[in-house]
Amino acid sequence: MGASRLTLRRAVFLDRDGVLNYNIHNPSTGAFEAPPTPAQFQLIPGVITALLELQEAGFLLFLVSNQPDYAKGKNSLVSLTAIHRRLEEALTEARVSFAGFNYCFHHPEGVIPAYSGPCRCRKPSPYFLLRARDQFMLDMRQSWMIGDRLTDVECGQAAGVKTILVGTMASQTGSPHTLSFDYVADDLFAATKIVLREELLC
Repeated sequence: MGASRLTLRRAVFLDRDGVLNYNIHNPSTGAFEAPPTPAQFQLIPGVITALLELQEAGFLLFLVSNQPDYAKGKNSLVSLTAIHRRLEEALTEARVSFAGFNYCFHHPEGVIPAYSGPCRCRKPSPYFLLRARDQFMLDMRQSWMIGDRLTDVECGQAAGVKTILVGTMASQTGSPHTLSFDYVADDLFAATKIVLREELLC
């Protein structure tokens, strides 16, 4: 007999840019994008408090983030590693522990050959979530995906977890944003309150 549901653990999977830290306006594209340098990496207020509350509630925390700037030739792996190090330093200082950091550096239209074309890990693929499920014996029905893009919602749904859409996308209604996410929230702090409230109802 396999492991019973009582032995399975719960997880919260988190997108990074726009959920944990601010996106940065890129004047050349007019879009808000991932911070291009460590100096521009800044956590959103309330994030550390939210992560601590999820951790204290017994959730395993996982980062799942598309980071295509190297594939697109817009940044270096050295810089991307340094940005991640800034995140790790902030988490360590706050005593927040992540069970895994998962980055997809590929892009279908990249210019770096080894990182271009289709891959199995780029969201909305649920690859990282399913891998964590198998490695950590997770109960996906009691786990969550929190992100600021519809690809995050698609990813979570494909993995069988509950989904929360946060940020500016969450305020948009009607076509074409009709994907049936479970909840919407202004930010991670508000999303955490939803998760903890649902815990009490279970």
